[in-house]
Amino acid sequence: MDGSTTLPPPPPLAQLLDRGPAALFLDFDGTLVEIAPRPGDIHVPDGLLGRLHTLRDRLEGRLALVSGRALDDLAGHLGEAAICRAGSHGASRFLADGTRLGDEPRGLSAEAVAELRAFAETNGLLYETKTHGGALHFRGAPAKREATLAFAQDFAATRDLCVTSGKGVAELVRPGATKAAAVAAFMQTAPFAGAVPVFIGDDVTDEDGFAGADERGGFGIAVGDRVSRRARYGLDSVAAVHHWLEI
Repeated sequence: MDGSTTLPPPPPLAQLLDRGPAALFLDFDGTLVEIAPRPGDIHVPDGLLGRLHTLRDRLEGRLALVSGRALDDLAGHLGEAAICRAGSHGASRFLADGTRLGDEPRGLSAEAVAELRAFAETNGLLYETKTHGGALHFRGAPAKREATLAFAQDFAATRDLCVTSGKGVAELVRPGATKAAAVAAFMQTAPFAGAVPVFIGDDVTDEDGFAGADERGGFGIAVGDRVSRRARYGLDSVAAVHHWLEI
């Protein structure tokens, strides 16, 4: 895409489904729920999980949640979803029936976690432990952005890790832990195989998901007023996402 912050709205979901089977991949924070200053402070609308289950049924199972959150953290906020889901930026994947898809992600060593925690405490940041790695949140200290990213890059370079930067966060992840990889994994399984993939997300980390959908004949939908290199369409807000999904 040309990187414009103004993207056309997607065709209505009903119209899309009339063309043939589609598979939806949904980010969570900033897409299904509003972003909060701290990850634990989000508000999940009443009945959201039930509405997502209804959407899953409408799509004949071709629905997946793809979040940067660890899946146990996601379940703690949303509830136990009988929906395909990928957490930790795609590193940890499960089918709707609870069957793991692919390998279990490796966490960080105790020594690495201690170093990350020490950096966070020294700089007034929030450190979040994740099953796939760790996250340094600087949303509450935006002046620390460059220093945090620089530290994260140096830290990752010596530990076979990659840095994923999102809205107010630098995450340390294993190589290959991307939302594109999650799309690819699900699209090789029933009932996703052969459908048109659509990825909806609000953050830089979702660009990989857009690319994964695009490479398989689908497209991405960027949420909010932001630059997107790979999305074909845009929706203004979380409320607009809910409206488009008809949930």
